[in-house]
Amino acid sequence: MLACFAKYHCRSMNFIRALKPFTVNGNGNKPFLLLLLAFITFTACSTLSNSQLLHSCTSATDCGPGLYCGNCPSLGKTQPFCIRGQAIMPTSIINGLPFNKYTWLVTHNAFSIVDAPSLTGTQRITFYNQEDTVTNQLRNGVRGLMLDMYDFEDDIWLCHSFHGQCYNFTAFEPVIDTLKEVEAFLNANPTEIVTIIIEDYVHVPKGLTKVFTNAGLDKYWFPLSKMPKKGEEWPTVTDMIKANHRLLVFTSDSSKEATEGIAYQWKHMVENESGDPGVVPGSCPNRKESKPLNSRSASLFLQNYFPTIPDQNQACKEHSVSLLDMVNTCYKAAGNVMPNFLAVNFYMRSDGGGVFDALDRMNGQTLCGCSTVTACQAGASFGSCKDIPTSNTTPATTSPAGSFSGSVQLTGAASTIQLSSLMALCLHSMCIMLLLL
Repeated sequence: MLACFAKYHCRSMNFIRALKPFTVNGNGNKPFLLLLLAFITFTACSTLSNSQLLHSCTSATDCGPGLYCGNCPSLGKTQPFCIRGQAIMPTSIINGLPFNKYTWLVTHNAFSIVDAPSLTGTQRITFYNQEDTVTNQLRNGVRGLMLDMYDFEDDIWLCHSFHGQCYNFTAFEPVIDTLKEVEAFLNANPTEIVTIIIEDYVHVPKGLTKVFTNAGLDKYWFPLSKMPKKGEEWPTVTDMIKANHRLLVFTSDSSKEATEGIAYQWKHMVENESGDPGVVPGSCPNRKESKPLNSRSASLFLQNYFPTIPDQNQACKEHSVSLLDMVNTCYKAAGNVMPNFLAVNFYMRSDGGGVFDALDRMNGQTLCGCSTVTACQAGASFGSCKDIPTSNTTPATTSPAGSFSGSVQLTGAASTIQLSSLMALCLHSMCIMLLLL
């Protein structure tokens, strides 16, 4: 971008010199000249932000919608290039099917955010799993949040732990703060559905019910009584939205079904092993709490895909070919059933399309029998697919959530949105126009 700015600076100054003969003591046809320069400035400033997937870049403003500027040194790709950072909502292409027909992106430990300030007055000593706020995660297409909840400081906090205990050096924030982010998103996006999966260490009676109610989320809650009991189909997404049942909540504590009406996770979904056992090539064992993956008595399937120790630098490598291989392995282990939830660390890190391309493929296969969901055609017969160029993988702005610009943001200088260069370019041109006044 800086090189482009220098080049454009020289050209614009040459342009001013070229215009000089057409002015009369600086009082020539100024309206025409200003209009011409404004057009050139607009063209330059707009075209600079249209680079596509895998094109080289120097800042996020070089990349088109839904992309950010990053790299993948663990695969030898050290020069920055445009990487995908937003999901395509499958319901924006094929809508009205049962909820369990879709695959949704889930962030593992969604609250465990790099550079999150300590709220306990003690330096935090723990692992991190994500890089942007829960609000940004939702805006980028995440539809499932894994949250670890603990009794702490006479409240309920999001926390990592040792032996089920939250400490001031592993705590992140009161859970109500994150739940309010979810409520704000659901309120602003009335056609979106969010799932919360709780690793539950809350022992205060009715503690979860109270905090969800205080966050204003009770009005969106999908009732336990309406959840399929024996692996039947879920209601359609259309019906869920119409009833405003747009928040699904699952807990790891089986007692909460009876005491608070919160769905026990492994009664309603099967799940593969998390951590290192879940990323072994060619193997997809079920978690010990879960029924076998090919069980048909649970209606949802959660695939974990993240190592035990999260590593930002390795995530882009993990989200390349090995991710697609593992999706295929787990699909077969579940008896040719596609996962409904794909849970990952550092969800935007990849060598190009990453988890977003994987989700497109998963939804395409399930919803319409196509290689990607963007090839699906609403109302067409199964297997009737549009021709999609292989290079056309930039996410389309097909929904309010998917079209949000400015949310694709990572930590680190190579991958954080930077507006300074582009603004300097545009401001420079504006200054030139002022000189002509």
